Amino acid sequence: MPRGPEQGVRPAFRRWRARRPFWGGLLLALGGAEILLTEKASLKVVMHIGMQGLAGYLLPVVMLLCGLLTLFSPAQRVFYSIIGILASLGSWVTSNLGGFFVGLLLGAVGSCLVFGWLPDQEPRRSRRQRRKDARAAQDAPGDESVADTTEDAPEAAAEATGEAVRP
Repeated sequence: MPRGPEQGVRPAFRRWRARRPFWGGLLLALGGAEILLTEKASLKVVMHIGMQGLAGYLLPVVMLLCGLLTLFSPAQRVFYSIIGILASLGSWVTSNLGGFFVGLLLGAVGSCLVFGWLPDQEPRRSRRQRRKDARAAQDAPGDESVADTTEDAPEAAAEATGEAVRP
């Protein structure tokens, strides 16, 4: 039996992803994971500050948790993004220059994306879909309306509603 266009794993994942700040949470979690991996690097440039490097492990774990919590609990996204950016900036000092800048940048960009995400905004349509809709609107027969100019717009709106136009 063939599946319909709205069934399957991929459309379900797209719907789930559209209802949360997916890319921001993912980048924040990846930044924390990258910093954790650089803490375990066997390089001679690895430095540990604090009580046996406790802060060096604590801040990336906080970043990772904030990223995951953003994905699974988007209602508190503002709180998680603020904690995530603070942990990212704190990793500059405590965790090998923020995971050699990569984890720091991933965490900062991810936190900014999470902070700027709007839950009530409808998902963007692809360029292909917008072009298809524009072609369909141009090819629609019987629609002979002409766009109003900026000078005629108030008069046309008043005529349509039957109200008098004030000078």
